[in-house]
Amino acid sequence: MKTIVQNIIENKNKTVPILSFPSTKLLSISVNDLISSADNQAKGMKAIAERCSIGASLNMMDLSVEAEAFGAKIHFSENEIPTVIGGIIDDIEDVSRIAVPQTGAGRTGIFIDGVKIAKDIIADIPVFCGVIGPYSLASRLFDMTELMYACYDSPDEVKILLEKAAEFIINYINAFKAVGADGVIMAEPAAGMLSPTFADEFSVPFVKRIFDAVNSDVFVLCYHNCGNYVADMLEGISTVGADIYHFGNAVDIKKALDFLPNDRIVMGNVDPLLLRTGTPECVSAEVERIFNECSSYPNFMISTGCDVPADAKWENIDAYFKKVNELYA
Repeated sequence: MKTIVQNIIENKNKTVPILSFPSTKLLSISVNDLISSADNQAKGMKAIAERCSIGASLNMMDLSVEAEAFGAKIHFSENEIPTVIGGIIDDIEDVSRIAVPQTGAGRTGIFIDGVKIAKDIIADIPVFCGVIGPYSLASRLFDMTELMYACYDSPDEVKILLEKAAEFIINYINAFKAVGADGVIMAEPAAGMLSPTFADEFSVPFVKRIFDAVNSDVFVLCYHNCGNYVADMLEGISTVGADIYHFGNAVDIKKALDFLPNDRIVMGNVDPLLLRTGTPECVSAEVERIFNECSSYPNFMISTGCDVPADAKWENIDAYFKKVNELYA
């Protein structure tokens, strides 16, 4: 087990939720200010590290960044996380004309610089970068529904698209590594809507290819999926080579714990929307429920099921950390 992974599992009270966008409230800035400034991203990571007992600092899970680098149309607003509103091809047969962009295109350079600055100002915990997974990126470059149909009708063209997505993601992660990132969290939620057979053909091999290309003895690989059908995909997912598996609240995490080897950390899966809509009391109760259900597994750690919304209430986030600390004390 890698040293950083060992340190994380030995200090379970230092939870690792996917927590970045609520830093806007700590800095009194907008989401747009955060996503467009490397300095603000690093300051947000630092503010969360100072306020919260975390085992690793994460940059943002903004799943529009890589698609934007390819030329996809992105919707921006002052206080909402950016979303992809238009791909770059209308027909899968056009996949051959897609060019793999240079690392640094679009906002990827800002995100890389944000991690570089964060490494300079956050000294006591590892810093992880975040990237999108290959199938999830492909679904944003084409169209989610059309891509599923194309898996049936045009599998060779889909794989060309996935190869180009994987090539860019490898280069992007290596750029993060070059500025000091200690690990990566890859979000592959779109693959969680595939059948196990299609996931094994159109997601798993490309995730594995990426992880194999960027892996090292000191670089942590985390696989995140919050799709509805993840519990049926565990056999394939288990082969990607992740050090940490992070699952959403739609996933039967006990099934994942029963299936995955106990030398891999399994994290999850408090509903992140509860931190926005709930109360401190119901957040505490949900954390305790999941803890009681899964704490007998030595490789389990409490985390949020996905990224915490920007407008989550900090009293709820504080309640999450307080209850985690109490339970693991």
